[in-house]
Amino acid sequence: MLKDAMVGFELYQPTDIDTAVDLMSRHGANGWVLAGGYDSLDWFKDRVKTPTAVIDLQGIDELRGIRQEDGETVIGAMTSLSEVAANPLVVNAYSIVSDACRQVASPQIRNAATIGGNVCQDTRCWYYRYGVDCYRAGGNTCYAAAPGAMNREHALFGASRCVAVSPSDVATALVAIDAQMVVRSARGQRVIPAAEFFMGPAVDITRMTVLEPGDLLAAIRLPADWAGADFYFEKVTDRKSWDFALVSVAAAFRMTSGPDTAARTVEDVRIVAGAVDCVPRRFPEVERLVRSAVRSAQVAEEAGLIAVSDAEPLDFNHFKIPLVQNLVKRAIRGDNT
Repeated sequence: MLKDAMVGFELYQPTDIDTAVDLMSRHGANGWVLAGGYDSLDWFKDRVKTPTAVIDLQGIDELRGIRQEDGETVIGAMTSLSEVAANPLVVNAYSIVSDACRQVASPQIRNAATIGGNVCQDTRCWYYRYGVDCYRAGGNTCYAAAPGAMNREHALFGASRCVAVSPSDVATALVAIDAQMVVRSARGQRVIPAAEFFMGPAVDITRMTVLEPGDLLAAIRLPADWAGADFYFEKVTDRKSWDFALVSVAAAFRMTSGPDTAARTVEDVRIVAGAVDCVPRRFPEVERLVRSAVRSAQVAEEAGLIAVSDAEPLDFNHFKIPLVQNLVKRAIRGDNT
């Protein structure tokens, strides 16, 4: 039952990363890190999550801002989605990231929601979020995979007991450009490739990312290798705004040079789909097909078929198969037709 009232907790508001990390280490699994708060407050009000300590990161200035560092663009985890979407360093060199941020929720939410909070948010599966004892919540059933279940928004690929999907638009774009996630803890700092940061249910069904209690996502590094590449991001939703993706695609292409743009071939490529798997889903077989090829309608057609060849739809999400197929084709062609 939704009680719409929070259980009491201690609120901490550190002003530097070291203090935040110390608090997180001290409280462990009973602590909750608060970024923008839009996902957290729902959990608290519904009494599905009941931490004894909440560590609010709003007062830590060093977790905010966008800067150049060693040839890379570094985004602080507490930087708002609106700021990322408008920042010239991101817009001019990594438009795939700014486009993804621009399509999250509504302007009011993007003004307060943070890029770190967006990529670390938990799945939106309503069975799990409403507090039933599913696998992800420690039980022994996936209610969304049962016959006749409400699973229109759930996984096409990668299901392992749980069929929930990653809800983050930004995560899909970060995987497509091989972004690096900078994580701080009491043990020090480590840097994790975005493709390894997100965790599938076969590894640990209780977590969406590799972050453990005491880990803090401090920053996201956008690598120079993909700066200025040809990017494509598209998100399909039921509503025009304030909605999670039914399917999204993020693609990055490095092209050969030459005066004849129609004859240029793909040197390297990343194609990633969102909302179809528990993690942002790369298509390595599609990438192998496209690499060294011209981005033609014929290549796009074949790539679309390969992308969905191992799809395993649930009762009510068969429609996602042609969506994935067509989004992959459009990304390769580089148009919205």
